[in-house]
Amino acid sequence: MPVQASYILVIMIWSTTPLGIVISSAGMSPTLSVFLRMAIALVLCFFIILIGRYRVPVSRRAWTLYCYSGLGIFGGMLLSYLAAQTVPSGVISLVFGLAPVLSGLFAQHLLREARFSVIKWLALALSLVGLYLVVMSQLTELDLAPRGLIYVLGAVTCFSLCGVMVKRVRLVIHPLATTFGSLLLVTPMFGLVWWVSDGQLNMQSWQQSFVLATVYLGVFGSLIGFIAYFHVLQKLKASTVALTTLITPGFAMLLGAWINNEKITLTLLAGASIIVVSLAVFQFGESGWSAVANRMKRRLL
Repeated sequence: MPVQASYILVIMIWSTTPLGIVISSAGMSPTLSVFLRMAIALVLCFFIILIGRYRVPVSRRAWTLYCYSGLGIFGGMLLSYLAAQTVPSGVISLVFGLAPVLSGLFAQHLLREARFSVIKWLALALSLVGLYLVVMSQLTELDLAPRGLIYVLGAVTCFSLCGVMVKRVRLVIHPLATTFGSLLLVTPMFGLVWWVSDGQLNMQSWQQSFVLATVYLGVFGSLIGFIAYFHVLQKLKASTVALTTLITPGFAMLLGAWINNEKITLTLLAGASIIVVSLAVFQFGESGWSAVANRMKRRLL
């Protein structure tokens, strides 16, 4: 699959994933919901590898890759599902929009990428202002518990860190193999967390929307989404991959308001706009400034 197609798939799936998480965990415990999602993805991935006879490396380097990928999935997903109990899907996607900035910070120290320029530090400051407005909107206008926002911040930090750690492993394998290895590690971990924390199925309380959302997340959010994500992560910089979160928050907020009647306040909208602008400055500010500077030099000459 061309990397461009994988990139578009990641954007589409990540735009709908937060809403799917909120719906699927509304009628069952969040730990059971995420466990069922990963179990569905693991079973499907196993049969695809078996039928297609894909090679799954088992070297030490490959297991290191699976561990880094799996830790990102485990930490990011578990915290996201816990956050979805109180935080709207649009806000979850919006906070995940900070991933490029966090990835850039981690990449400086772990991948020896260039240090932030003045423009990128400015973008970081803008993103913090936007995040502050989002938090204030949740705490004051929507009267939500701060614990959910802490869960979301922890999830995006784990996601960004592990995405950079994956780039440290010098190994090129099929994205399906990376997905299978990661799911093989984390699915039992999710099952153990569910068993210890809840351990109850309560299938009589399940509604069709909960089941459909869980199946969608298992097939698209986990299996196809992870394959596409690991594909673009192999081909592109970690910070460039995280650029997808510049696009997804707007779609996620609209879907949440339309389908799940999630409230969008003016403060939340202002914070969201500032975060999106900060991400645009972070990714394109330097190139834009260079273009303006070059034009000014040409005119002076």
